[in-house]
Amino acid sequence: MIKSELVQRIAERNPHLYQRDVENIVNAILDEITDALTRGDRVELRGFGAFSVKQRDARLGRNPRTGEHVPVDEKNVPFFKTGKEMRERLNDGS
Repeated sequence: MIKSELVQRIAERNPHLYQRDVENIVNAILDEITDALTRGDRVELRGFGAFSVKQRDARLGRNPRTGEHVPVDEKNVPFFKTGKEMRERLNDGS
């Protein structure tokens, strides 16, 4: 599912809202999550999961095309851990 499909589904479930308003709401939520992660905060949505930032140390990588070793700088990467309720719903059928 892409963002436009998410907006469309939410708008269909809430016919009292205009689609552009739903799009603004979805964008605002995603922007707030991104801003919080940029500040180094953790974002927890109960029952859904938690977004956090993990720091990856600098390392020596390898160019897959040439096999040459290349330095890879340290970087921050987003990390998502599913919540208990989501895990249970996903594994309910198995």
